[in-house]
Amino acid sequence: MDVQLDGKTVLVTGSSKGIGAGIAKKFALEGAIVIVHGRDRVQADHVARGIVAQGGRAHVVLGDLTDDAAVERLLEEAGRVAPAIDILVNNAGGSGAVKEDWANTQPERWAQAYDRNVLAALRVTTRLLPAMRAAQWGRVINISSLAATMPPAGGADYAACKAAINAMTASLAKAVAAQGITVNAISPGTIHSDTLDRKFRDVAAQHGVASDAPWDEIERAVLPLFAQVPVGRVGQVDDIANAAVFLASPLAAYITGINLRVDGGLSPGL
Repeated sequence: MDVQLDGKTVLVTGSSKGIGAGIAKKFALEGAIVIVHGRDRVQADHVARGIVAQGGRAHVVLGDLTDDAAVERLLEEAGRVAPAIDILVNNAGGSGAVKEDWANTQPERWAQAYDRNVLAALRVTTRLLPAMRAAQWGRVINISSLAATMPPAGGADYAACKAAINAMTASLAKAVAAQGITVNAISPGTIHSDTLDRKFRDVAAQHGVASDAPWDEIERAVLPLFAQVPVGRVGQVDDIANAAVFLASPLAAYITGINLRVDGGLSPGL
């Protein structure tokens, strides 16, 4: 299916690795001009080179999204390689180095998490909205988390940040809907990553499965110990990337203000 993104420019924050990199690559395959963002030049260049090697178009911008001046600089640099940014995917953020629990939680770490996840997205979004409004077309996609609606006992700072992202998504969607701009969130479930792969293999070894066994064997043995996913598998980065590409496309012009859970049915509610 042609999702009609050829020639559109997309900025994917935090796209030098992981889900962000997967989203960037998928947009490039659909013909979009991709601006890869990160803080590590080597990692970001690696993603961009991979896109170009497959016939896509990619540029790199670097900057710390918790720093207003750095955000200004990276968007100025993006403006020199692309006339306008049509699509913004706010993917940067994540949990901190210290796993927050209710025995050690500190207000300053919550503030840092909010800056890293929510204010970072706000800084970029508010700077790009005027051009989208002028063009009467734009897409903002915020990568949220199931933790926002199914918060675990630990990591409450991260869950609270993602809940704020969901609220921000709903509010902004209403504010800009009449100007041809859609704003949606995507909440990934259990997604295969290097970290998850290592954790699953460690647990598999504790349960008598060889840590170097094929992934499908590891998955069958370990996934039920972590989460009851009705479809019976761990999600792939492509599952998230495909959702992002669709929501960004003109085909999804009448979809705005939603939180799309890509979780294999893990979430119990509608």
